[in-house]
Amino acid sequence: MRENEDSELEAEFENRAKNLKSELERYGLLLLLNDEYDSSNAILTIHAGSGGLDSQDWAGMLLRMYLRYCEREGFKADVIEAMNDEGEGIKNATVMIKGNYAYGFFKAEKGVHRLVRISPFDSAHRRHTSFASVLVSPEFSDDVDIEIKPEDLKIDTFRASGAGGQYVNRTDSAVRITHIPSGIVVSCQNERSQLMNRQTAMHVLKSKLYEQALQERQEELNSIVGDKKEAAWGSQIRSYVLHPYTMVKDHRTNFEKGNIQAVLDGDINDFIMEFLKQKAKNK
Repeated sequence: MRENEDSELEAEFENRAKNLKSELERYGLLLLLNDEYDSSNAILTIHAGSGGLDSQDWAGMLLRMYLRYCEREGFKADVIEAMNDEGEGIKNATVMIKGNYAYGFFKAEKGVHRLVRISPFDSAHRRHTSFASVLVSPEFSDDVDIEIKPEDLKIDTFRASGAGGQYVNRTDSAVRITHIPSGIVVSCQNERSQLMNRQTAMHVLKSKLYEQALQERQEELNSIVGDKKEAAWGSQIRSYVLHPYTMVKDHRTNFEKGNIQAVLDGDINDFIMEFLKQKAKNK
């Protein structure tokens, strides 16, 4: 009887300790995710760099990595655009990611991602370096005060024939909207009607314009107080090396992992956490 009581007490203690650890980790995470828009949904856009098929293939690998990460962490991911030429991979893709603190997590992925490997498209089996850029914006509600003049928009419709491959539904009513003053281009091809694609594209455009306005304001403040700009668009944040050794290294935090296949399968949470910890420390 005494042994049974001891076993029950030990099991209860371990269970409470486990729950307490989970609670502490959750509160610790919320302390890291305390910026204004961290709790918002995220709009993630991937652009292949120069380099033809290698870069397009790399952009497709990144898209797969983020979709796998969403599956692992319970985020809902909808690919609203995925465009490519004939061949492998994608030229660009846009994903709407929904879930608690989606933007807070995915903002760690802003920047240029570099891949080094033996090219599968090179008959001489030479090593190639490929680049892809990742942009992440918080999703803003439709009541955000952003004025978009109809004359500033160029709206095209097209058929999403092969573009996007397995990621989107094929449709005759895909929509591409170009905001002429800013040069921002958004597309949507996963909805069932042209009207729905247009509404989604306008929603994404509004979010990107709002984020651009916020970024310009922040850069103006940084120029006044002399702060360094945060490494983001146009900067190399992470390298993925498949040859002559295997390693993934984040250049902002110096955190690295040797199991690159696990990373490409969506195991990127440690990189995100290290980024958030460093960002909080530097505040």
